Formats: sequence, structure tokens, C-alpha cells
Amino acid sequence: MTIANTKTLLFVILLYLVLLPLPATAQEYIGRVVGISDGDTLTLLDNQKQQIKVRLAEIDTPESAQPYGSRAKQALSGLAYGKTVIVKVQDTDRYGRKVGRVYTDGLDVNAEMVRIGAAWVYRKYASDQNLYALEKQARKNKVGLWSLPEAQQVPPWEWRKTRR
Repeated sequence: MTIANTKTLLFVILLYLVLLPLPATAQEYIGRVVGISDGDTLTLLDNQKQQIKVRLAEIDTPESAQPYGSRAKQALSGLAYGKTVIVKVQDTDRYGRKVGRVYTDGLDVNAEMVRIGAAWVYRKYASDQNLYALEKQARKNKVGLWSLPEAQQVPPWEWRKTRR
């Protein structure tokens, strides 16, 4: 193999390695949290002054009328309201909200909500195994919603079924 062919091959390999990690559909937003709708939904104001509604991925928090619903909203507010966050979008839901992981100051807000007992792992949509371990630990330590009487520890997806 000649030097010219070797250089060309190395260039092609390098180009491939540089472009490979770039997902075609990756979407990321950076902005300030200007609203908290409930324990798993926030509104972000991005740099273009666009408001973006974000649903926290892989978790589900009690509904407002459910036991611990208002405390879950307060927990998300304490973690994110007024702060600059990065949202790594995974999907868009049927309501047009961006569904993603939210990070502020290096903290994974979705995981933190589970760790402090303010959210369930949303089993239907969760793929992050770490979330299950965090939920198990929160249950064991009876923190957050896990300190409620067992009869009040109704997953939001089950609670919503009874309200339709």
C-alpha cells in the first residue's frame, strides 16, 4: 500500500469515526425553566425566547389530585424552577410536549425525582435500569411518596385509569 493510499484510508476512517457518534435525530434544548405544570412537566424558555413544554422521560409523578401530587410538583420546582437546564429530547408525545431527560448543574433531574421518592419509574416507557434501583432504594427507605400509607401509593397510570 502506498503512502497516498494509506493517508486516504486514514482520512476516511477518521471521518467515519467523527461522524458516527452524531445521531441523526438528536435534539437538545438549553434554557431557563419558567414554569412547572406538575411533578413531571415543565416549561423551558430557550435562547430564541421560545417556550417549550417538556415531559420528563421515564418517570411518572402523582397527579395533582392524588396523594403527594402537590409535593411532587414542589420537588420538581425546587430542582429546576428558575435554573438553566439542558433537555435531551427522546420523543414528542401526543400532546406535542418534548419528552426527555433534564439536567441542571450536572444533576439528572429525572433520576433525582425518583431518588427522593417524588416519582415512580414509568415502567411502560423506562429503559434506564438505574431508575429502578433508585426507586427500590427510595421504597426501602420510605422517602417521599413511599412514606405514605400503602393504600395511597397508587401509581399514577393506575390512578388515571380509575378517573376515566
